[in-house]
Amino acid sequence: MNDQGEIARDVEGWLARHERKQLLRFVTVGSVDDGKSTLIGRLLHDANGVYDDQLASVKKASARGAIHDGAGGGEAEGDEIDFSLFTDGLKAEREQGITIDVAYRYFTTPGRKYILADTPGHVQYTRNMATGASTADVALILLDARLGVLPQSRRHAYIAALLGIPNLLVCVNKMDLVRFDAEVFARLRDEFGAFARRLGFHDVSTLPVSARRGDNVVTRSLKTPWYDGPTLLEYLERVPVGTAVDLAPMRFPVQLVLRPHLDYRGFAGQVASGALRPGDRVRVLPSRRETTVRSIDTWEGELAVAHAPISVTVRLADEVDVSRGDMLVHCDAEPRAVERAVADLVWMSERPLDLRRSYLVKHTTRVVPARIERVLGRTDLETLETLEAEGMALNDIGRVVVSCARPLFLDAYTANRVTGAFVMIDALTNDTVAAGMFRDDAVPAAEGSARRAMSLVGAAERRRRLGHAGAALWVADTGEASRALAAGLERALFDAGAVASLVEGDAGATALVAARLVAAGVVAVCLVAGADDATADTVRLDVGEDAFIRVEDADGAIATLRARGLLG
Repeated sequence: MNDQGEIARDVEGWLARHERKQLLRFVTVGSVDDGKSTLIGRLLHDANGVYDDQLASVKKASARGAIHDGAGGGEAEGDEIDFSLFTDGLKAEREQGITIDVAYRYFTTPGRKYILADTPGHVQYTRNMATGASTADVALILLDARLGVLPQSRRHAYIAALLGIPNLLVCVNKMDLVRFDAEVFARLRDEFGAFARRLGFHDVSTLPVSARRGDNVVTRSLKTPWYDGPTLLEYLERVPVGTAVDLAPMRFPVQLVLRPHLDYRGFAGQVASGALRPGDRVRVLPSRRETTVRSIDTWEGELAVAHAPISVTVRLADEVDVSRGDMLVHCDAEPRAVERAVADLVWMSERPLDLRRSYLVKHTTRVVPARIERVLGRTDLETLETLEAEGMALNDIGRVVVSCARPLFLDAYTANRVTGAFVMIDALTNDTVAAGMFRDDAVPAAEGSARRAMSLVGAAERRRRLGHAGAALWVADTGEASRALAAGLERALFDAGAVASLVEGDAGATALVAARLVAAGVVAVCLVAGADDATADTVRLDVGEDAFIRVEDADGAIATLRARGLLG
């Protein structure tokens, strides 16, 4: 590694300077065989970011012939190092000559610290690419100088823009195979640059490189006298990063309540954005109670200010109820508190989206039952056009309406990549099925809703006519006993003078029917497949908290109806 002499002379000083260095996260994206892994390996090698044992291992593997041209642009010759082996560590990757999983590498220079992610180029691994790019400040996309702009190049540039990466660096690779032709570089720069600028990047830069030979990676190449821009490393050293999260309003999602003894009560978490100081007036969401920050504690002691993304423990001046999933914000800069929102979704599960299925949304430290209300459209990743769709499959990207059982405190992803992002989890299998980005868009009305006639019969009139209001009685379908309970409950309600109807099915379909019946003043007995809380919350979300009753037995349900004034 570099700086060995300096480290030996002044270990404490070197560590202090290293800690103060700015961190840059960047990701390599693009099509298959364009040289991403080789470029990263060359960058690590030439920037002295490779340990001696790693270098020896790669040299040994290269000598054995365990190499591929999937990223390197050709077989190694003689003692040449296959630089792609610094990142392609899986056996399947080396055998097939492709990148399958995201490979993270860490290195440092005198100017900055770096975390880089080498992501797959194959279309079937789009979900892996989206995962690796989600926290990056720079997307480094490679184009093969011989092949030009490919559909997968456009696909990954689109995903990088969707994920809010502000800076795009286009590296025209394998320039040695086109004899460092300036016209080839200029043509690809103009063609892809025009496409990329439509995607909304803050900055789009282009440079010619040969990853295999090292031209313009760390050292400026004499073979490109017509290029006067920075090398790859120079670009990474200079590109501005880290300002968005600092300038965003303060958000502090509470992860854990600490109570080591009776005299201490602190709220631990990570400052998601902005800055927090002792004396700041804050509001607790969702309770909206206001208080003052008493102190900000860390293992080393109290802080005068906590900037994102530091993890701290916050103590408050007043005894207010705060728990995991709550959020502290400045009183004059609140996020949106919503139960329904429009979001862009990257589907990551081999099981397609099921609109009837119950999911969980994990947003910051808050987890709430949710479902996809409807799909507004799916992006054709070849043409980038929005297509009509009723569902989503593995690696699809679409726009959806998300409905949650409890409010989320969110910002648009374009304004805050922490509080604007979420993941969806299958409530039954606990698998992560999608990653999402909330948008500022208003939730559009359902198709045809503008043409519906407004009802001239009010809820009060229905209650006077029927003698009761609508309600939804939730019965878990766990076997013959539960089905007998639901049928007997419908009979008992009818005999007691209520207008009741038995609705049977999965949570999504039952919720839709029950909501219509409740609105019409009918008591819907909902026999629902699935006994977990998430399926109950699906029905509760559609019919409303006041109208929802969870049933254990028929007598108890009727007593509850009467106690709520729903049954005479």
